Order: sequence, then C-alpha cells, then structure tokens
Amino acid sequence: MFNAKILVVDDEQAIGDMVDIILRKEGFNNINVCTSFKDATAHITQNTYDLYILDIMLPDGTGLDLAEHIRKQSDAPIFFLTAKANDADKIRGFMYGADDYITKPFNPMELAARVKVQMKRYLPSITKSKPLYDFGRFQLDIQAAELTVAGKTTVLAGKLFHLLHFFCEHPGQVLSKEQIYGQVWGEEHFIDDNTIMVHIRKLREKIEVNPGSPQLLLTIRGIGYKIISEEH
Repeated sequence: MFNAKILVVDDEQAIGDMVDIILRKEGFNNINVCTSFKDATAHITQNTYDLYILDIMLPDGTGLDLAEHIRKQSDAPIFFLTAKANDADKIRGFMYGADDYITKPFNPMELAARVKVQMKRYLPSITKSKPLYDFGRFQLDIQAAELTVAGKTTVLAGKLFHLLHFFCEHPGQVLSKEQIYGQVWGEEHFIDDNTIMVHIRKLREKIEVNPGSPQLLLTIRGIGYKIISEEH
C-alpha cells in the first residue's frame, strides 16, 4: 500500500505541502504536489497515479474538470479537498467522479485514515494476481504499472494498462469484445466497438515489432482478441 503513487493538487502551496507531510508520516513516500491545472495535467499525462487529491478552485481551471480528465484514463480514487462545503458542491463533486469529499479546514488524521481505506480497496484490485507478466518481447509490472518492451521501460497509463493487464491474466484465451468492455470499462453491456479497436491499435503500437502485422495481440475474426507469448 505504501508504494502507492499520489498526486496532490492545491492552489495553496502550504496546504499541498502539509498534505504531503501528513501522508509521508503515515508511510506514503511517492507523492507529487502541484498548484495549477496546467501542472496537474502535465503530471497526469506523464505518470500513472493510485490516488488523486484535488482542490476544486485552481488559478487556471477547476478540480472538477481535472477529475473529469482523470476519469477518462484512470479508475484510481479521487478525493476533493476543498473549501466549497455546501451540499450542492459535494453532489457535483461526486458526479464528476469523486470517491471522497473533504472540506477545509480538515483533520489531518481523518485525511490519512480515509486515504488508507481507499488504498486498501483499490490497490488489491490491480495487484491481486502475480505482479509481473513476461511475454518474451514485453513484460508488464503490475505494481509499478510499467511496460518493458525490448528492454525499454515506460509507464502504461489508464485504460491501456487495465486492458493489457486483462489480456495478460488470460494468455492464449480468446476474449470477446463484450468481456473486454465489461472488465476494462466497467460497462455491463457492450456499446462501443470503436473504443476497443482504438485501444487495441495503441497497444499493438507499443508491444508489436510491426503493429500492422501483429504477432502477439491477435484478432480472432468474429470473436474477439487474444494475446500469446512470443515464444509461441
């Protein structure tokens, strides 16, 4: 749990630093702090986080818009830590994808406790199986969310990570589009063929020698897709 990567976004540097100190005292040592929508967006684009703690009022945007952006690529817990305390604001926060909503001023121990609860819920869902998958040409490290292809390691973010993880859990097994959509996007009914195709193409661009002629992530016409080891 303490390997969790956390992003804290607050327009007041002092509050961001205080949250950083609180969480480090509780054993969380992988924390990034920023004070603007622009900087937060850059962090989100370049990194994969296990928890987001967001202020709503930012100098160049809102935490609500930031949460909406995060939800397009990640299922990680989102906290709002904000001075906006009325019920309408709280409801709006949850509608934008928040898992928790804490108002300022806040109790440091309460914040730490809530973070621990969310991490205990979230991290096992992505690390309950073996942490490293090796398919010859590429390896996927679940705990670090890192993809290593031909010796070069990059962070794999959002839905691409969850999609590749799902394939790696079922090597050689044909997975239907309905199964993929339900597992990765969390939708009971399959509704968007193009979404899966786009993400399959992006994965192939990352793991295949020639994405146009895939040898690892195969299309099984009329059924779905399957992933195989390079050795096979």
